[in-house]
Amino acid sequence: MADGAAPAAPGPAPSPTRVLLADDHTLVRRGVRLILDGEPDLTVVAEAGDGAEAVERARAGDIDLAVLDVAMPRMTGLQAARELSRRLPGLRILILTMYDNEQYFFEALKAGAGGYVLKSVADRDLVEACRAVVRDEPFIYPGAERALVRSYLDRLHRGDGVDGLPERPITEREEEILKLVAEGHTSREIGALLFISAKTVERHRANLLHKLGMRDRLELTRYAIRAGLVDP
Repeated sequence: MADGAAPAAPGPAPSPTRVLLADDHTLVRRGVRLILDGEPDLTVVAEAGDGAEAVERARAGDIDLAVLDVAMPRMTGLQAARELSRRLPGLRILILTMYDNEQYFFEALKAGAGGYVLKSVADRDLVEACRAVVRDEPFIYPGAERALVRSYLDRLHRGDGVDGLPERPITEREEEILKLVAEGHTSREIGALLFISAKTVERHRANLLHKLGMRDRLELTRYAIRAGLVDP
């Protein structure tokens, strides 16, 4: 620096990452918000109680990162992630879940999420995961790497295909309808939520029963619970 020259003024601090937080449990949202708002580079600017509301909030405001729970009413976090990836391709998405499950992890990545964090260790991993996803770097929670490698090697030793997971038994639209059926919505209500006719809903439901070898709404509901689409 030349003698007598004044030190350069610091540039403006970068704006914090604007976060949308979606979870159907108010207490969980409150706890996660405390974690994120305690960081200078992260700020929660919107909250949602289900996946459909999360999509609406993300589309309505300036959001950089959506943190989505997996199991939520009306639309799961994975369904919301797929919708947001289609509508807002620049939005970063992080899945926050209680399920330590390889299937969910790969489904989250396929849905457009950049990371997967367990609620049980959110106080340890969540902030790091948010920052990684915003940098467009994938985040895998500690411990998952060993499970994924072990699963890969098991499939390799069995001679199974290792290119990915088995084919989904139902389509994404059928999954959306299955979830809403299991939550007790009528065909007319489902049609209104998904912007399709009640007749189309009935056709999808008939396809679901046929594909899954089931007879009625009760069996569909049990399947939806096992698949993690709705809480028991």
